[in-house]
Amino acid sequence: METKKYLKLSDIESYRIAFHLSNYVWDIVIKWNSFSQRTVGEQFVKAIDSISANIAEGFGRYGKRDKIKFYRYSQGSMIESLDWNQKSKVRKLLSKDEYGHIFEELQKLPKAINSLVLFTNQKLKV
Repeated sequence: METKKYLKLSDIESYRIAFHLSNYVWDIVIKWNSFSQRTVGEQFVKAIDSISANIAEGFGRYGKRDKIKFYRYSQGSMIESLDWNQKSKVRKLLSKDEYGHIFEELQKLPKAINSLVLFTNQKLKV
């Protein structure tokens, strides 16, 4: 008898990238001074957290269109995170290495999220 394997949230590449990246950014921002945290840091953390959160919310939805809507929201949060990453670099809140790592990880997400949308469109009937 064949056991059916169900897709888990942790199986989704875009979710894994975004989840780890959000914790990476958190670990950096938590060390900033209070002014930097309140102005840039809070927005940066919210934007970057929102990427994986929207993928998770979409994953938990039933209908194909509803799922994809949340995956698209995660793309918007990803673009917003690029902006906050750039501002953090310009304002000298990030080291060159921190900025580079965040940028590289964010660059992986459009392809990974688009693959998730394509998979959802092809595999779901509802």
